[in-house]
This record gives sequence, structure tokens and C-alpha cells, in this order.
Amino acid sequence: MGLYDRYLATRLRMSDADLPETVALVITERDLLVDGAYATLEQFFDWAVQYGAETLVVYVSVLDEEVVPTLQQELSDLRAPRRVSVRCPDDESVADTPIQVSIGLGGQSEFATAVQKLAEDVESGDLAPEDIDEAAVEDHLVFPTDPDLVIKTGAERLSDFMIWQSVYSELYFTDVNWRNFRRRDYLRALRDYQERQRRFGR
Repeated sequence: MGLYDRYLATRLRMSDADLPETVALVITERDLLVDGAYATLEQFFDWAVQYGAETLVVYVSVLDEEVVPTLQQELSDLRAPRRVSVRCPDDESVADTPIQVSIGLGGQSEFATAVQKLAEDVESGDLAPEDIDEAAVEDHLVFPTDPDLVIKTGAERLSDFMIWQSVYSELYFTDVNWRNFRRRDYLRALRDYQERQRRFGR
């Protein structure tokens, strides 16, 4: 760890502010085509766990569905300090592992699927329309956990990711591309998080 990294780590430890328990990362298919991209992702897992994250959510947006099988294999083979689940398009399972990776599933698609399932429950008589509330919607979401911190590299946009869950999240955008993302960039994101006052819509 370099001198500046140690300085940031010390600032984090000395602060009375909380660190995020659930961290989400938004990257793209193109980010993972660069040499060393998967190694950086493995390091990211280690950094997050080291600094207190209990749940990690990674969304990989894709433009070409033909790359999905390759991405799934590469992501499933990652070394990680905790169990990893990798979801692909049309996978209806709910992610509930400590490290959750989803390929190509945007927030609009996720929300539309949840609405369809609620409509089916109403049609079958298992759910009354007046009983549909926030909790009912969340029961059908791919990612059941709201992230405390969402990190997006390379651009200031969320790329249709976790629309429902991130409504009260702290968003951190960095112009650093994923291939250049280092420990210090993650520590900067944590430090920025500590300096914010979360209002949860208030």
C-alpha cells in the first residue's frame, strides 16, 4: 500500500462516520475486455470486505448477448473472499449471496418483471390489489437489498441499474476507467461516503 493509500486508510479509521455495509458497482462488458479487468474485480471484492462491506452487488451491462456465456464463465471463476452468485438474462432466481453479480439485467426490466409477477398473483387470487405495497414489490426484485453506496466508473450515469433499490443510496461517480481503478479510488469513494449526511428522502 502506497503512502497516499495509507493516509486515506488512516482517515477512514479515525472517522466516527459509518462505512457502507452494502456496496454496488456498475461496470460494462467493455470494461471487462481489458487485460487485468477480472483481477481488478477480485481486488475490489477484497477491498470491500476489508473495509466492512457485508454485501457486494455488481452489475455488468452488455450490448451483445453473445458474450454472456463467456462473461458468466469468467465471473463464476473469480477468486473471492465470500460466495459469489452470477445471474444472466432471463434468470428468475433472486440473488441472496454475499457477492451478487448480474449480467445485462437493467432496472427497468427488473421492475417490469416484478409488476408482471404481482399481476399474476392478483389474477390467481393470491394477492388483493389493495395489499400491493413497497414490500410486495421488493419481494419480486432480483436484488432484495438496498445499497448504501453505488460506485460507477468511467461516466456519470447509472446505466439503468437498481432503479428501485438505489433511490436512497449515495451515488459515487468517478471518471477513472475500470482498468485504472485502484485501491485509492475505492478508499476515496468510502471517504466521500463518510463525509455525506444521508437523508433517506427527508
